[in-house]
Amino acid sequence: MIRIEGLDKHYRSARRAVHVIDRIALEIPKGAFFTLVGPSGSGKTTTLRVVAGLEHHDGGQVWLDERLVSDPARGIFVPPSQRDVGMVFQSYAIWPHMDVFHNVAYPLQVGARRRGRAEVEKRVAESLEIVGLHELARVPATALSGGQQQRVALARALVGQPRILLLDEPLSNLDAQLRERMRVEIKDIQRSLGITTFYVTHDRAEALSMSTLVAVMNAGRIEMIGTPRDVYERPSTVCCAEFLGQCNRFAGRVAGGTGKTVVADTGIGRLVCRSDAAVAVGEAIDVVVRPEDITVSPIEHGGIGDGVLTGDVVHVGYYGDRAECAVRVWSDTLRVAGHAAMVDSWKGRLVVRIQEGRGWAIPSAGAAR
Repeated sequence: MIRIEGLDKHYRSARRAVHVIDRIALEIPKGAFFTLVGPSGSGKTTTLRVVAGLEHHDGGQVWLDERLVSDPARGIFVPPSQRDVGMVFQSYAIWPHMDVFHNVAYPLQVGARRRGRAEVEKRVAESLEIVGLHELARVPATALSGGQQQRVALARALVGQPRILLLDEPLSNLDAQLRERMRVEIKDIQRSLGITTFYVTHDRAEALSMSTLVAVMNAGRIEMIGTPRDVYERPSTVCCAEFLGQCNRFAGRVAGGTGKTVVADTGIGRLVCRSDAAVAVGEAIDVVVRPEDITVSPIEHGGIGDGVLTGDVVHVGYYGDRAECAVRVWSDTLRVAGHAAMVDSWKGRLVVRIQEGRGWAIPSAGAAR
């Protein structure tokens, strides 16, 4: 378990304090795969490094498995070597003058974690088995591929049998195909070990596909914490919605609705949406609709009504496994996503249908602009 309370870190300039981490709070349950995702400069790596003990902070507390490891107000700071965490760095930090075995064994050969030769050999063998590199133990580090280096870094993080695993954008240096494979492998290893994992990335596919819990960070603050489906399908802010994937955004006002259903009047007409927020009739809202929740068809297929419009195709993109198009509807350009086979029918003037209930309404006061 990881618990962060009121975590604050700032740098002082001549005029003001710049908050890298702005009084955030979060709790990661034991055994969870937690991902902190956000744009560059949002503070996510700094947060991870504070948890690891590699950065000091100015306020708040960090708890690891019910143990207070950092609290500047009380003068508490447990050094990294005593926090019982393993870490995979973005650069992997593989020593080129060592073979695979000695790279993985290093944490067990120095400092308080030093172990006897027999135990070192046993643990290294177990770690290499976990990551599928047991046959490469004596291979020089310089002979490894990028994916193999990533596995060595992971094995080294696990060899000390830590209670918590920290990973700082570990897949950012790999090609797209290898990234997809390693996403599955890392998740499988985490699940089999049941280890509490704190993963940092700017890649939304990694965050959504690997995690049991996701937090979206922006400008030093946590925008939202939830399951992958929560943060993608039910975002609490516009910033969260836009960072986690393309979306169409419409300003509007509440016209009615009951429970979690909201009827909204927008610039493209009346839309039936969903919302977790308690909104009142007349309240300003932002409605976000994902491209996959909009369908288009030839003009002769159906009439016009609420959520059904006509528009002109202005751009089509073919990506092999999918296709996307942009459709001009009055003063708005809507993004639409669909199966690649549909690309030939996306031309000229089309009927545009926004699926009822798939739009998500966010109070404008809570929208990040």
